Amino acid sequence: MNSEEEFYDAETGGRTNLTRMGCGGEGMVQALCDSKTSQENNMREKRHVVVFGHVSVCLCRHVCFFICRKTLPFPMFSRNDFSIWGFLRKCIGMELSKITMPIVFNEPLSFLQRITEYMEHTYLIHQACTLSDSIERMQLVAAFAVSAVASQWDRTGKPFNPLLGETYELIREDEGYRLISEQVSHHPPISAFYAESLCQDFKFHGSIYPKLKFWGKSVEAEPKGTMTLELSKHREAYTWTNPMCCVHNVILGKLWIEQYGTVEIVNHSTQEKCVLNFKPCGMFGKELHRVEGHIQDKSKKKRCVIYGKWTECLYTIEPKVYDANKRAEKKSGDSKKHKQVSSRHLFSENVEDTVTMIPGSTLLWRIAPRPTHSAQMYNFTSFAMTLNELEPGMEGVIAPTDCRLRPDIRAMENGDIDTACQEKERLEEKQRAARRERAKDEEEWSTRWFQQGPNSYTRTADWIYTGGYFDRKYSHLPDIY
Repeated sequence: MNSEEEFYDAETGGRTNLTRMGCGGEGMVQALCDSKTSQENNMREKRHVVVFGHVSVCLCRHVCFFICRKTLPFPMFSRNDFSIWGFLRKCIGMELSKITMPIVFNEPLSFLQRITEYMEHTYLIHQACTLSDSIERMQLVAAFAVSAVASQWDRTGKPFNPLLGETYELIREDEGYRLISEQVSHHPPISAFYAESLCQDFKFHGSIYPKLKFWGKSVEAEPKGTMTLELSKHREAYTWTNPMCCVHNVILGKLWIEQYGTVEIVNHSTQEKCVLNFKPCGMFGKELHRVEGHIQDKSKKKRCVIYGKWTECLYTIEPKVYDANKRAEKKSGDSKKHKQVSSRHLFSENVEDTVTMIPGSTLLWRIAPRPTHSAQMYNFTSFAMTLNELEPGMEGVIAPTDCRLRPDIRAMENGDIDTACQEKERLEEKQRAARRERAKDEEEWSTRWFQQGPNSYTRTADWIYTGGYFDRKYSHLPDIY
């Protein structure tokens, strides 16, 4: 992430501006936490820090990035010699999570690392925590929910399926949070995650069951599961589910991704609701990537409109101004202009500013530019580039089940496809053998850091973090690699 990228308003005034700190930014979280972290600061002064390259390892067994790598060790390999249709024609209408996919479809990240990308725009949560108005907080929570899927733009590689018991941790002191995730189920594949502010400002958690289906020309992903964000200071809890995702032209033509469906974000404390419509592309690409919606209070009165694109930016505006602009636009025929802009963006490789800002709008979020070499690096964002980085000193501190230690992902990242294929097959067979042994002994798999239970706010099935991961006691963990 770029340290100079800023969060700002299209209109000055009203909401406090906040500089967005990326890799190496020390100031943002300190400013947010100063008023209530004297005890934490005293502890921080007492602990000894040893620096290993990009990683600092403390006596409290923290691992955190201060400087992030800017690229992968090896560029993406060519898929031109591989016949996708030769494999997928046997899978029409089937759920792909139950099928062993060739490694040519993959990108060098585990799905646990992919869901960690929800945290790329955590500064939006920090900003929401500072606001006194619940509608303004909902605006930023909505922006965070949209930004959480933004990294999927042009990401046509499939992340590796996590092994049962696989984990991933990320501690970002510069961005003020830490995260732990675990693969809690293999059939069906369920990934659970839990993130918390280092200042105790927020908790963000959920569990995801990605159902993938192939429909002949496209692969559809339904990310079943509930996202929950708790803002401690305001005693608020927000829940939502992510939109559907579809990869098109998997047989012929340029691959492209769309998100579609309705996302409802509910504030369970105030009963306010944000309804976001991720619009399907349509016949001529007019609605590609567009997001439109509104926030309503508990009496269902529309308080503001939200619009933009999940690949670019998100604005908010008063409903009356928005409706008046739409009427004027329809009358003057400006919709033709929007059609031309949208179709040009459909086939572009770089993000353009294709969202026309309505006068009186306030900018909530804008995506960070991707690295210039992103297309050669699986279309990774700057944030994604860092997720599988393994520096000297990390091994032996992070759990032995951490994704960074998976040999097949590591080999693919290093450009050794043959070794990656062999290691992937070995790990999958080792997992099957372990399952057979458990069945033979009539032994049930036991999760380590999460347990199944109802979501506290929606009462739907969920996986709840039980704590203890960051105590660094890993002797009981299985050898999955």
